[in-house]
Amino acid sequence: MIVELGHFCLILALFVALIQSTVPLVGAARRHVGWMATGRTCAIAAFLLIALSMAALMHAYIVSDFSVVNVAENSHTDKPLLYKVSGVWGNHEGSMMLWVFMLSFCAAAVAVFSNNLPPALRARVLAVQGMIGVGFLLFILFTSNPFLRAVNPPANGHGLNPVLQDPGLAFHPPFLYLGYVGFSVAFAFAVAALIEGKVDAAWARWVRPWTLASWCALTIGIAMGSWWAYYTLGWGGWWFWDPVENASFMPWLVGTALIHSSIVVEKRDTLKTWTILLAIVTFSLSLVGTFLVRSGVLTSVHAFATDPARGTFILLLLLVAIGGSLALFAVRAPKLQGGGLFAPVSREGALVLNNLLLSCGCATVFLGTLYPLFLDAMDGPKLSVGFPFFNRTFVPLMAPMILAVGIGPMLAWKRGDLLGALQRLWVAYIVAALVTLAIFYVTYGGPVLAVLGIGIAVWLAAAVVTEWVERVGLFRISLADSFRRAIKLPRAAYGMSAAHFGLAVFVAGVSASAFSQEGIEVLKAGGSMKLASYEILLERVEKIPGPNFTADRATIRISSGGVAVATVYPERRFFPLQKQTTGETAIRTNLLADLYLALGEADAEGNWTVRAYWKPLVPWIWIGAAIMAFGGLVSLSDRRWRVGAAARARRSAVAAPAE
Repeated sequence: MIVELGHFCLILALFVALIQSTVPLVGAARRHVGWMATGRTCAIAAFLLIALSMAALMHAYIVSDFSVVNVAENSHTDKPLLYKVSGVWGNHEGSMMLWVFMLSFCAAAVAVFSNNLPPALRARVLAVQGMIGVGFLLFILFTSNPFLRAVNPPANGHGLNPVLQDPGLAFHPPFLYLGYVGFSVAFAFAVAALIEGKVDAAWARWVRPWTLASWCALTIGIAMGSWWAYYTLGWGGWWFWDPVENASFMPWLVGTALIHSSIVVEKRDTLKTWTILLAIVTFSLSLVGTFLVRSGVLTSVHAFATDPARGTFILLLLLVAIGGSLALFAVRAPKLQGGGLFAPVSREGALVLNNLLLSCGCATVFLGTLYPLFLDAMDGPKLSVGFPFFNRTFVPLMAPMILAVGIGPMLAWKRGDLLGALQRLWVAYIVAALVTLAIFYVTYGGPVLAVLGIGIAVWLAAAVVTEWVERVGLFRISLADSFRRAIKLPRAAYGMSAAHFGLAVFVAGVSASAFSQEGIEVLKAGGSMKLASYEILLERVEKIPGPNFTADRATIRISSGGVAVATVYPERRFFPLQKQTTGETAIRTNLLADLYLALGEADAEGNWTVRAYWKPLVPWIWIGAAIMAFGGLVSLSDRRWRVGAAARARRSAVAAPAE
């Protein structure tokens, strides 16, 4: 009965979304207050209905209701509760339910926290959100229904892919989807602004917190996915330039550009059409990522769908959403009034350079990801695009972008003094030069590019600190006055500094990965190997039972200079239901370097393959990502986003005739 209730709520949500996508739009055109208010009611009602539907599906997983086909194919009686819950979105149908749940949550959030929005703009934004919801609800109900009943339900179910039975994968998709779908709010604001024909500083102030929240969620989601790949897959890598990884990275790049571009719109009332285009492209890339994962064109641990009908439906949805919004942009964008002028050397100019480099970087990733797929669809030659292509094309674009991040905040608005900004960064030059020379000496001259990468990261970190020192007047005024200035700095300024500092930490971690060392040996019990400054001793391997697997667990003692450092326990797990073996790595870290151990297969004589990596600064990759996301959250807590632009809202409300 609960399953049928969930299915009915999903159908009812479709009809509510249809009302949400039409009535408020007509009301905004006719300035009918009652019709415009319908959007808020429908958005909240649709969220509650979809939440009930999601809860019904989750209940079926928790109680192991194998009469539901989706549960039978992706769960098992003996599976731990965490993976029963995460199994809801560990498959195609359930993940699409998570998508529409997040979409309805974002629309409801706009409805609840939009009291300072002009009624007409709010109605149009919610109507666009409703249109997106209609498309995905139709997709679920007609091609991906998670509530189908099984004719002959199995006793225990088929279970979830063992690779996905991991805490990281339990939380990675919700954050990733919240980032993906969150950009639909910026998209809806952009389309609504095009319909209204008005983009101003107040519009940018309304859009920016939603974009920041989505960017933070997407940053966390990508970082969690990278961390999962690092410690689960057993090859020691944290990024493979997999097409599905790229699908999440592309909207992150353009979303980062959108955040910076909206600052220019808010501060200088310019770059309006460019910001609108970025908002459209960011969500469009989220939809492209959905197509890649759900269409069956990719074979990946991330990809679920293999039904061509689903791919065709999503492709049509992409054509309507992306094609329609770009057509509207082509018609209405030229009518938007331009804003103030600024010199090329200025804070605005630095942000434009940031936008151009990020957009070119995204275009490079887009080309490297889709061009092989396009050739394959055209029966062309098979191409494999990986590290060599992206290292030679993407990385050179990001190096000047990082330099611009350090210099930009030192420039004034409208017209800046580049020479003066560079002179004020003299401490950053000295610190970066000393660190670069020291690393060059310690590593005996290379790899040169990795040394330069760490030098750039150090320069950026020092530039961020220098910019903060300039803001609070440290060493120029009394310590008490500097402290008072620091307290009065807006949270957005602290958030910017934290995000830029996190980028520096991330770049240092990525660059240092070039100094990694690897060792692979076949060891018997009592055998040892050496890597870097460590001695790795395999004491024993024993079988242990798990909740739904059996495992070969190795006990490995790590020592350095004859002193015991740690004992770790890498495993090889066998899942009998799926007849699949996975690895469980052991990582000993001191936050400056990881010693990474993976247990391989045994030979006929009982010897075991042990793969070991020493990876300096690799934890900084995820520490840097966490600091970036934290910086975004700090910026999001700034009082300006809570206050909003009430003056325009009041003017618009007065202008609308009471009906």
